[in-house]
Amino acid sequence: MMPAQLRVAVVQFAPKLGQVQANIAKARQLCKGLRPRSVDLVCFPEMIFSGYVFPDTAAITPYLEHPHTGPTSTFCAELARSLECFVVAGYPEKLESHEHAPPLGGDGLSFSQPRIGANGAVMYGPTGERVGTYRKTNLFKADLPWAVPGTGFTTMTLPHPLGPTTLAICNDLNVQKPAVWASLEDGPYELAQHCMRSGTRLLIILNAWLHPDEDEDEDEDIDSSNHTTLEQIENTDEMEPSWDTINDWAMRLRPLWATVQNAANKSNKKLGECKLHDELLVVICNRFGDDDGNRFAGSSVLMSLRRGSGRPRVLNMMGQREEGVSVWTANTGIQ
Repeated sequence: MMPAQLRVAVVQFAPKLGQVQANIAKARQLCKGLRPRSVDLVCFPEMIFSGYVFPDTAAITPYLEHPHTGPTSTFCAELARSLECFVVAGYPEKLESHEHAPPLGGDGLSFSQPRIGANGAVMYGPTGERVGTYRKTNLFKADLPWAVPGTGFTTMTLPHPLGPTTLAICNDLNVQKPAVWASLEDGPYELAQHCMRSGTRLLIILNAWLHPDEDEDEDEDIDSSNHTTLEQIENTDEMEPSWDTINDWAMRLRPLWATVQNAANKSNKKLGECKLHDELLVVICNRFGDDDGNRFAGSSVLMSLRRGSGRPRVLNMMGQREEGVSVWTANTGIQ
């Protein structure tokens, strides 16, 4: 019996807002060094080809994509087929008319227009077939003017070496309103709890996560400043990862690695989960660059989270402004 290995290619770059074809061309150029069957999975960040920050429905409407035939789906299907692997990417989904939602209401033009899209993700398999989709459940403030939230997390059963796989998008890591943050021990930790219930072995999170210097909202629920779980390194070189950002992500998945004595793990008894696996791999694929003055953190990472271990284990990472494709290998269990 040999340990099975998962080979992941993480694509990180700075897309140009609204320049879909140019961004796809950049992605294609970055991936040209990958060879068929050299990886099992290729990950692209949240809304990577359209860019992320659009002020309202009118602004994003030209970039909303059909989930089967839009430019993101077309590119991912072609890449998956050529590399004979799984490919996942985030995109702004165009909803059918019966799925549209009324404006949220409030001050300003942004909240006076109907919501006609979703912040989505799509995954294609080795023969170019679509194997899964997901809509962001916990919308960030930039999504609210135009996007309808998804209906909750789902887990796909994919072939070895991926196994039970959950997709999530960026702000899904945070507490879902109207719930409020109770404590470090009790959370709530909705995404982590879903992973435990579903027996997830691989968690893929596609991000457009803000740099800590830009962030106003993402840290308001979890204060990890006095709960160091990763080595704290003061980085002045932006080709190095943002350890603050990586620490934030790990803290939001705390039940998946914290010691079993704390309340967050004891709460599992209430979840009715299936048999839990000891270890879960987490791929977080983030972008960098700027959208309309908003700076993103890069620092894509591969982590191994083992329940009860007391700390997350960072296996590989990219710098804050590191452009390229990083290919990482991790053990997934016994084959």
